[in-house]
Amino acid sequence: MAVRRNLSKVVEKFFQSLQDDQRFLQDLQWFVGIVSRLLALIMIVVILVMLVDLVIFLWKMMFTGTSFLLGTVTEVFGAFLSILIAIELLENITAYLKEHTIQIKLVIVTSLIAVARKIILLDFEKVSGVDLIGLGLSIAALSLSYWIVHTTQQPNRGSPNNPLLPRDPEGVSGEERG
Repeated sequence: MAVRRNLSKVVEKFFQSLQDDQRFLQDLQWFVGIVSRLLALIMIVVILVMLVDLVIFLWKMMFTGTSFLLGTVTEVFGAFLSILIAIELLENITAYLKEHTIQIKLVIVTSLIAVARKIILLDFEKVSGVDLIGLGLSIAALSLSYWIVHTTQQPNRGSPNNPLLPRDPEGVSGEERG
């Protein structure tokens, strides 16, 4: 009977918190924090497993007398880039935990690394021209996105009217001189 009363109180408090926006947002932020921490811990385990797998693979390659053929080197590069992608994802989670915002630059860099990995591992005999054009457009779009974010996030960058124009040391932009 006591358990039922306690459960009833918990459910009642939950529904009261839904009516109070501030309390609901606090509960929601607590939940997101817990999930982010769990994701970070899982990502650490994933990175460690990938690293151990890479070390075992390289160890076998060095001591079994197998030569590093082009295909093997490509596999090693792919494994390295996979680990870098996992580290970048961990950085994204860590940045979120620190600042409670998603850092778009990190997301773009992670995406660029993922596309680069895809290109390095690509078997050019099995892909069509459309696939290559798509990957090229992906790289161009991500690179342009990174450049835009990078140039607009720099302090003291650009004129008041156009943040992409450089500002000279006296603080006079090219537009104001003209």
